[in-house]
Order: sequence, then C-alpha cells, then structure tokens
Amino acid sequence: MKNLSISKYILMSAMAISTLSSCETTSNYEEELPSVANIAVTNQDFSTLEAAAVAGGVAVVLSNPNPGDVSGDYTVFAPTNDAFARLGLNENTLGALQKSFLTNTLLYHVSNGNLLNSAISADVSSTSALGIDRRFVTRDGDTYINGSKILATDVMASNGTVHVIDKVMIASGADIVQTAIALQTAQVFTAPELTYLVEAVLYADLAGALSASEGSPSFTVFAPTDQAFVDLGTALGLTFTKPEDIRQLPVEVVRSVLLNHVIANDGKFTSELSAGAVSPLGGDDLTLGAFTNGTLTVTGLGNSGEVANMVIPDVQTTNGIVHVIDRVLLPNL
Repeated sequence: MKNLSISKYILMSAMAISTLSSCETTSNYEEELPSVANIAVTNQDFSTLEAAAVAGGVAVVLSNPNPGDVSGDYTVFAPTNDAFARLGLNENTLGALQKSFLTNTLLYHVSNGNLLNSAISADVSSTSALGIDRRFVTRDGDTYINGSKILATDVMASNGTVHVIDKVMIASGADIVQTAIALQTAQVFTAPELTYLVEAVLYADLAGALSASEGSPSFTVFAPTDQAFVDLGTALGLTFTKPEDIRQLPVEVVRSVLLNHVIANDGKFTSELSAGAVSPLGGDDLTLGAFTNGTLTVTGLGNSGEVANMVIPDVQTTNGIVHVIDRVLLPNL
C-alpha cells in the first residue's frame, strides 16, 4: 500500500490544516489537524463522499470526536469519486439511493478507534459502525478491505484516521433473498432492480434454500439485472416486459438456470476470486476471467463465450456475497 506521500493528498491536507489554525507549535499539532469530515471537504477527490455524508446525515458526526470510543477517534475507509462513479454515482446522482440505505452504507465505512496501517493484515477483521464485520485480504502485494483495494493509508485527522479505497463497500444486513427483495422493492435504489430475479427465485421455489438459517452454508451468488433477463427473453424469442413473464419458461429450466448462479464456497469477495473454472450448484462449470480493476467476468457453459460483467460487485449479506451482473449465466441446456 502507498503511504500519503502522494502530493495531492499532502497538499489538500495542508490546506485544511492552514484553514483551521496558523499555530506552528508542536504541542498544538493534534489540534491543527482537520477532522475526518474536513478532509473530504478540502479534497476534490472526495467531493462525492462529501455530498454523500451531507445527504446521509453523517457529516456532523464525522466533524466531531467519537463519543462511542474512549479515544474519541474514528477510522474511515473513504471511497474516492472514481469509486462512486463505478456505481454510476456522483454528487448529482446520489438521489438514486434511498437516504436510509445511503446512511447505512456510509456507516459501513466507519469504525470506532484508530486502526492504523501497521495493524492491518489478512488475518484481521474490522467491525463497522453497523456492527457488521469487514475482512482484510492480501492479494498480489495489495491489501483489500472486502473487495475494495486500499489505495493510501494513515491520513491523520483530529478525530481519527482515513484510509482511501477504490470501491464503495456495500452490506445489506440481510440474507441473500431479503437483499434481492430490498433491491426489488426500492429500499436501495429509488428505481427498483432485480425484480425478475426475485420472481424467478419464487417461481423456482428456491427462496428457502438461499435464505439464512442457523448452520446454513454461505454462497457466492451472481445476480442478473432486470435487463439481463429481458435480453435472455429476446435471445429465446420471447418478450419479457414484466417479471411474471419469466414464468413462460418451464419451472425446471428456471431452477436449473438459477442454480447455475450459485456457488457454495463460503461467500467470496472479488479480491478472493481467481480466474478459472468454478462449479455452481447447477452442475455446469462457470469460467471466471482475470481479476482486473477489482472485478472479474464470468461466463456460463451455455453462453457461447459471451461474458457477464459485474455491475455491482461485493455486496455483503448475512449468508454470502452477491455480485450483480449484466447477463444471465446459462448452463448447457
């Protein structure tokens, strides 16, 4: 990981310090540091994060000492503008997210106390302000928190520490089925998504198998978007205009296709997946592409070489990890 010798971060932090105090004594150094929130305000690479913190109601919280920790500090994993852009979000499009989901997403990037780079390793986990653990992964000399690469570390603030990451982290706080339903019912995005997937799961009677229960396995699930199912209908010579249209297909076919998207491997983030063949519950191997820019492509045996791309990777649920993709993965039907 790179330390903050990167000139733009030093420059912007210095600007923030100068706006708060002109005192140059060493004894007052800690007081001169900007708050976590002010680091975002004064750095143009965090302008979307700043807007999200305001819209999500956490800007004031991160401007002050942490009342929930004896140190008074927070640790924040801060997504860059580019990280938000990967989800199609910027300062002007944050309204696509429900406020409650936005607030919870921001809190998922925050934890109590000071977690410095020196204490981060692959065998350590970190509990977020939501109470959900995030895990660290080491890959090819880089360190990831969940599926997000840590770009820079130990940006010191008056009320904690900031680490810079390249992807927004998402946790639903629910199991795989309830997460899909949340996306279907506009609890996440104001425009619902995964409506066809939820209908297909109900039609194929797989909701119970993909729901969390004590002792149940954890899965990696590739979840096709609504447009992916519409495209599938077109390819099959059918017209899908509403989720119920998926019932034009035989239930056995729908069940086989859905199981082709589920891997019983304890739930893997992109940082933990490698190129090659993986075996889904449906039986026919899927092929994962190279790990590139934090995502992997995936191809089903029946897709004639046409790959699916990850639209929203690394959604943490209570019983696995969901990667939203733009193509239905077909077995060898």
